[in-house]
Amino acid sequence: MSLNAQNGLIHLASPHSVEETMQRLEALLNERGVTIFARIDHSGEAAKVGLAMRPTKLLIFGSPKGGTPLMQAAPSVAIDLPLKALFWQDAEGKVWLTYNDPAYLQQRHNFPAELLPNIAGVSALFGKAVE
Repeated sequence: MSLNAQNGLIHLASPHSVEETMQRLEALLNERGVTIFARIDHSGEAAKVGLAMRPTKLLIFGSPKGGTPLMQAAPSVAIDLPLKALFWQDAEGKVWLTYNDPAYLQQRHNFPAELLPNIAGVSALFGKAVE
C-alpha cells in the first residue's frame, strides 16, 4: 500500500481494479451499517457522450449519527459530507483510492477536535479496501 497526501487528499494505491476496489470498500461499509448514498461512474457517463476517460468512480457514503454532530458544530462541513471515496486509474494503469484527510476537514471547517473520530474511523476501512 502506498500512501501519498497532498492538498488535504490521501491517495492509497490499490492492487485491484477500480471496480473491485470500490466493491471491497462497499462491502466493508455495509458490514458496519454505513449508508451508501450514491455511486457515480464518471468514466461510464463520459462514454455515454462519446468521450474516453480512464476508469473513475465515486462513492458517497456516511452515517447521519456520525455526521450530524459535525454539521451542528460547523454547518460548513456539510459541503464535504457525506464522505466520498474516489477510485481512479492513472495514466500508467495504477489504481488509486483517494479521500479527504479527516484532519484536513477538521482544520478546514474548524469543528471541535473531539468530533474528529466521527469521521476518522473510516480511514482504517480505506486501508483494508486496498489490501
